[in-house]
Amino acid sequence: AAIPGFQTEMATKRQNLRTAALIPINKLYYYIYHLKMFRFPLPVLVFVVYTCACVSTFTLWSLSRPKPMTHQLSSPDFHGEEKSEQLTSIGQIKPELYRLRQGDQGDGKQGDTCGKISFLLRYAFNTEQLVVKILKALDLPAKDANGFSDPYVKIYLLPDRKKKFQTKVHRKTLNPVFNETFQFGVPLAELHARKLHFSIYDFDRFSRHDLIGQVVVENLLDFSEGTGEKPIWRDIVEGTAEKADLGELNFSLCYLPTAGRLTVTIIKATNLKAMDLTGFSDPYVKASLVCEGRRLKKRKTSIKKNTLNPSYNEALVFDIPNENIENVSLIIAVMDYDCIGHNEVIGMCRVGSDADGPGREHWTAMLANPRKPIEHWHQLVEVDSKERKPKWKKKPFW
Repeated sequence: AAIPGFQTEMATKRQNLRTAALIPINKLYYYIYHLKMFRFPLPVLVFVVYTCACVSTFTLWSLSRPKPMTHQLSSPDFHGEEKSEQLTSIGQIKPELYRLRQGDQGDGKQGDTCGKISFLLRYAFNTEQLVVKILKALDLPAKDANGFSDPYVKIYLLPDRKKKFQTKVHRKTLNPVFNETFQFGVPLAELHARKLHFSIYDFDRFSRHDLIGQVVVENLLDFSEGTGEKPIWRDIVEGTAEKADLGELNFSLCYLPTAGRLTVTIIKATNLKAMDLTGFSDPYVKASLVCEGRRLKKRKTSIKKNTLNPSYNEALVFDIPNENIENVSLIIAVMDYDCIGHNEVIGMCRVGSDADGPGREHWTAMLANPRKPIEHWHQLVEVDSKERKPKWKKKPFW
């Protein structure tokens, strides 16, 4: 059966085709007539004829091309009930899309795992040492923009955090292989009260190292009975950001009131932060004399290469009149020497009457005991934003 209106539509379409095709043909005759009048060469006439023919052909093709169907034909197997159900589901809220997966629940507190670590443990009875061999880690999270991390491991024997060991940094890997052995001296009678603490970090050359996770091993007495040949696997527990462990600095202060001389003896530093990819630093100590927020003088020690526990025993001398000793303070910074780029600050401490905590106590003890060296340990902290761009006085006010 004929579709109503189909013949009328086809007749109208044929008329449109004839009208559209005549337009470029009429223009062709018009251009040929005028080109002949001005006596253009034959190649120009051929180009004009070819162009008009192309335009005419394209017009006929575009008009005769079938338009896309706007109505879908239903298949014999399509059921009306399914169609109505699909249409009514549009715009409805689906609760299952808003349910949190088990791994996404929680507020990111400590407890989520982020990889595994393998190590060996044994106790050497003859030397009373706990021998720890860190083997490898697996499936660490990516902390860098390149999709990898630069992991290394710090290991403590709690509750003592002053003595620690650190593996080398492994570049661009999520499955580092360490194979490094460390030894902790601990009597067998104290082993039951100690805990082995692993901290896995991502090394960053220009900012604070990111804590990836931690592992705490208890009941070390149980492992002392084994041979230490079977690898131990533990899940790495994601840890929250902890206070930066930059190391400690030991120095003494001695002031001679009659001579107006302050002597700062830099003795040694321990557990410094690794600043190089080798897992070490090239530390030296810089002491700056400060008054009213301005730095007056500075002194520095020699550079110790490839170490995190340097020993100096070097004296830095400042001339300060007795009447001005209450108005000054010292900023002592441990620096990492870099032969190519700029030297970076590992950590710093401040001593003086305007310092906080141990810094003020050390300064007060020095003033209370003139001509006597007063030795203290100081925890290194990050550089205060006020100290990043110091102001200098050309000459001391005295």
